[in-house]
Amino acid sequence: MHSTIQDALRGQVTGRVLVPGQDGFEEEAAGFNLAVRHRPAVIVAARDAGDVAAAVRLAAAHGLPVAVQSTGHGAVQAADGAVLISTRAMREVVVDPSARTATIAAGCTWGEVIAAAVPYGLAPLCGSATGVGVAGFTLGGGIGPIARTFGFAADHVRELTVVTGDGVVRTADAVREPDLFWALRGGKAGFGVVTSITLDLLPLTGLYGGGLFYAAEDAGRVLHAYRGWAGTLPETTTTSVALLRLPPLPELPPQLSGRFVVHLRVAHVGDGQEAEALLAPMRAVAEPVLDAVEPLPYAAIDSIHQDPTQPMPVAERGALLRELTAETVEALLAVAGPAAQIPLAVVELRQLGGALARQPREPNAVGGREAAFTLLAIGAPVPELMDTAVPAAVRAVIEALAPWSTGGALINFQGGALAPEQISRAWPEETLRRLAKLREVYDPANLFRFGHVVPRQG
Repeated sequence: MHSTIQDALRGQVTGRVLVPGQDGFEEEAAGFNLAVRHRPAVIVAARDAGDVAAAVRLAAAHGLPVAVQSTGHGAVQAADGAVLISTRAMREVVVDPSARTATIAAGCTWGEVIAAAVPYGLAPLCGSATGVGVAGFTLGGGIGPIARTFGFAADHVRELTVVTGDGVVRTADAVREPDLFWALRGGKAGFGVVTSITLDLLPLTGLYGGGLFYAAEDAGRVLHAYRGWAGTLPETTTTSVALLRLPPLPELPPQLSGRFVVHLRVAHVGDGQEAEALLAPMRAVAEPVLDAVEPLPYAAIDSIHQDPTQPMPVAERGALLRELTAETVEALLAVAGPAAQIPLAVVELRQLGGALARQPREPNAVGGREAAFTLLAIGAPVPELMDTAVPAAVRAVIEALAPWSTGGALINFQGGALAPEQISRAWPEETLRRLAKLREVYDPANLFRFGHVVPRQG
């Protein structure tokens, strides 16, 4: 079967076609999340939309499902027995400085887009880690360090090129394929394989941002202060706060290595003096063990969250909160504070609101706009704990804060929550029904069924 598919694809695609046991197969299948190990029937290392279309048509002809991967940061389900389309060779970025747009091939990371845009005094609305792929991030909405100021990444998409379940290359924008355009911006997976995205760039060269790290003994004081402080901030300021259990690594500053710390992340778009005044109350709450908030060039945006850059096993789960009360903070401290013995590397709260609460000029399918905060729990990257201890700890955090939950979750933060009822929580009921109907239109054979795919109705 494998060799038959490989032979059928040769001559139809310009990229490599790999089957199990062949040199390069394991490397192409691997992604950032080492907890997910793909075992596809065949890999198509696509170089353009034509390669993707050929792979989809062949998968349909052989009755095989289709999976897609660029960096593998968002891998949540093994693509076993599938035609895995790897887009990582598709790396072109074309900046139009007059229109303030970038057209980005599906394998690109945010770091590549930033490098292309910065010479023109422009910047993309990226996530907290610039090594993440643009396509998967944006299709799930996409929330980054300056999200309260500018909204979701999906809100800034102008056009997408996508191969749908019939193997046809389509252009989706507000005029051409408007229903597909709506669904792809926030509907995540299940509508096709996106091969390029054109999105708006921001006339932004820098910001005021970074992090304040506080000692474990100040965790309660800091979280309670943050609860009140966050509500006073203008939407030019985006913040989050994380409880970190850091490993003893030599590359970490000695104040942080091997310690529990509270990490307050701040990004302010505007005047530095205004930012200093806004941050002053949190600097006064407790003495930070490390203060790394300063003016930043946009290319240094990674320094705000300081997310890991090397592949590792990842298990995570999120929830949306309607409010953050004193009781919420106490519940969080009880389940994830410094006294809790849990195998979680990160438990964070990201403040929402501002531009995130508003639909863009061209409405899209992004869910969660009504929430005040998003909660995310991420397991420690210890392989032997990934099957039992980490999932249990992640669930415990989500359940502890359930009384304050909206019942929803951002789809990009759902991790291994793959049951239909879990995925459905990412969208309001009306949005979910519309997305399900459009899945029937664009993927009637259910080829695209891996990962966070909108459940079918009935």
